[in-house]
Amino acid sequence: MSESPPGSREDRFRDLHRRTYPDLLRFVERRVPPAEAEDVVSTVYLTAWRRFGDVPDDARPWLFAVARRTMANQTRGLRRRRALDVRVASSFDELTPDGSAGVAARLDLVRAWRTLSAADREVLALVAFDGLTADQAATVLRCRRTTFAMRLTRARRRLEQALNPMPERAGARA
Repeated sequence: MSESPPGSREDRFRDLHRRTYPDLLRFVERRVPPAEAEDVVSTVYLTAWRRFGDVPDDARPWLFAVARRTMANQTRGLRRRRALDVRVASSFDELTPDGSAGVAARLDLVRAWRTLSAADREVLALVAFDGLTADQAATVLRCRRTTFAMRLTRARRRLEQALNPMPERAGARA
């Protein structure tokens, strides 16, 4: 491959990727957990591809700035999900025993809710607490309606299993 930048956009982008990928990956790995670094870098290069005309000749600082904004967006998203978890959990914590038959069911629901993954809680909360339709919730999560419906079905199943655990089999005890 020659040292001068090739003519097509794809070739120039490949050259940019080849020249900057190791440095960008190291930059990101120092700031996020290793499991997330590749995703951040991929998002940065997707942005670079979409805005290729805006990428300056000295692309590293520009790419690093995009990476910082991408990581900040991920952090804000994580904080929002945690805040939702705290709000949902605190709404359960505010339940006070009132002597009614529903208290035990609510406590069981709180315990079951806390066993779910953050993704399951988010899917259920969008429908149950936020009152969104499947189409609206799919838009929020940036997925297809069918994908959201599948996630919702699975989350409901896991919540039901947490609420009604299967009794141990007699043979399993031995």
